[in-house]
Amino acid sequence: MTRVILFIWLVVLAACEQTATPPVATDDHAGHAEHAHHDHQTNMTSAKPVAADYYTCSMHPDIKQSEPGECPICGMNLTLISAEDSLPATAASTDTTDAQTDGMPMLKLKKGQINHFNATLYEVQRQQLHKQIRMLGSVLQSEERESSIPIRVAGRVEKVYIQSTGSFIRTGEAIVDIYSPQLITAGEEYLLVKNNQRLLAQAEKKLKLWGIKAWQYQSWRKNNKVPNHITLYSPLAGIVKKRHARAGRYFQEGAKLFEVYDLSKVWVELDVYEQDINLVKTGQEVSLRFIALPNTEISGAIDFISPFLNSASRTLKIRTTIDNSMGKLKPGMIAEATLQVKLDGEPIVVPRSAVIDTGKRQVVWVKVPHTAPAYRHVYQARVITSGYQTSEYLEITSGLAVGEQVVLEGNFLLDAQAQLFHDYR
Repeated sequence: MTRVILFIWLVVLAACEQTATPPVATDDHAGHAEHAHHDHQTNMTSAKPVAADYYTCSMHPDIKQSEPGECPICGMNLTLISAEDSLPATAASTDTTDAQTDGMPMLKLKKGQINHFNATLYEVQRQQLHKQIRMLGSVLQSEERESSIPIRVAGRVEKVYIQSTGSFIRTGEAIVDIYSPQLITAGEEYLLVKNNQRLLAQAEKKLKLWGIKAWQYQSWRKNNKVPNHITLYSPLAGIVKKRHARAGRYFQEGAKLFEVYDLSKVWVELDVYEQDINLVKTGQEVSLRFIALPNTEISGAIDFISPFLNSASRTLKIRTTIDNSMGKLKPGMIAEATLQVKLDGEPIVVPRSAVIDTGKRQVVWVKVPHTAPAYRHVYQARVITSGYQTSEYLEITSGLAVGEQVVLEGNFLLDAQAQLFHDYR
């Protein structure tokens, strides 16, 4: 019985082999070619395959493994990077409007990061910039104001009010009392012609030329008497450099009573940093504050700009001349100055906080404009070049276009993420 069953099984097997159609080599090759051509067309029209999940070290992002474990370098637990949180394949090849952005990273926020990442965005726009230039300087004696106080009429000095060199003389301050017969005679002539307006005007003019104040000869007229000792007053303010006046000494007309540094007008010399040199011009108004004069602001016009740059401090000297008839400003005082400058044109600007300056380049993070859900939280780094900057804004000369949105708060987080998980420095 067993033999019969075995015989029947062999017959059936032989029949199956005879009826089976042998494969045709040419058809199989054609089918394989057609399948390969179809796969090629599919690959040409579809996006690149999405990368699989992998594990990496936050301290050593070059470490990538397909399974969890520890970093072979530092021993830290590896972190899972999910393919769901990666950018779509087309995002990596998205063209930008500026060639400088080539090779810059593009980040898509993970689902767990979206709720905690509250980025503040700023829409790039054009506007005119107003820059405030702050400068530091000091008060100097004007080289044009070295002077002397001469006696204008011959006489003998009876009393000296300025006791020593280095003393400060204010305009209108009493300096000496003199006895001068010539001056006394002129005063008596003034009293005699008080009823003749023409002669009175001539007498007043002579007294003024000899340094007598109007209120002095008017008091003589009121008292109808000229004093024997007449006080002379300083016509200028300054510091006594040399004191020639001595009590009992006789001076000829034109002799120097004092040599002074005239401080009725002083220079304030200021340092302008190199980046602001081209914004400074003669005639511009500067506001000055002095440590020694709190709550006092003095304005002056720039009247000199040095043609030479200090190579050590990288600053340029500018100067303004200030009235100092009250003598409050003294050489050596520290001055703080501000200059308001309105820049020409309306350049593209962004807030300074939007720019990350690495020292080698300046980077901003731009929100990728796209309506697809996959791009809703996508940001890309962009290299920019800048021009002038104010306290709030930075002029952009290339790298951004009007209407783009840049990240203000959160740009450093994006930059740190890019440095951890991209070849980006």
